[in-house]
Amino acid sequence: MAKLTAKELALCGLFIALITAGTMVRIPVGGDVYTLQFLFTLLAGLMLGAKIGAVAVAAYVFMGLIGIPVFAVGGGPGYVLQPTFGYLLGFILQAYLCGYLSRRVAADFRHLLFVNLLGMAVVYVIGIGWFYAVSNFVLGTTVTAWAALFYCGILQAPPDFLLCMAAAYLALRAKAAGFWL
Repeated sequence: MAKLTAKELALCGLFIALITAGTMVRIPVGGDVYTLQFLFTLLAGLMLGAKIGAVAVAAYVFMGLIGIPVFAVGGGPGYVLQPTFGYLLGFILQAYLCGYLSRRVAADFRHLLFVNLLGMAVVYVIGIGWFYAVSNFVLGTTVTAWAALFYCGILQAPPDFLLCMAAAYLALRAKAAGFWL
């Protein structure tokens, strides 16, 4: 892999900090709590491109796995056994996909929103699949496929759709200001 330039390294650091801060922002809605982590992983891909966006998100995940408490519930290698760890893996692929596709479509709101929705689908497939598998086969908690899909996908989709819209808007503003790699 090619070395990162000083600018790329600084932007990776910035997005690691933004993703971490977004994880710590907790917005209670009804009986659920939402964070801004998803917003910043989307923006990492859109603004930094496929390679650097994925590197930033992967570095964030690596930091959490080595024990730096950047995840919503701490960190450490045992975090891979958390039912929600699949979302973190999905964020890496999502950042790559969104970065890749955002450079191949017209840079307008509609196209970037579509790219973000594809990224959201990737996160949901990996996240819900991991949630189901870890819950049932590692933790021994019986979770039906429907329950996993409903609670981890359907109920999460409306606020995540809003974050997809926000990311498309903010990425366009950043591009206009010259902040895209």
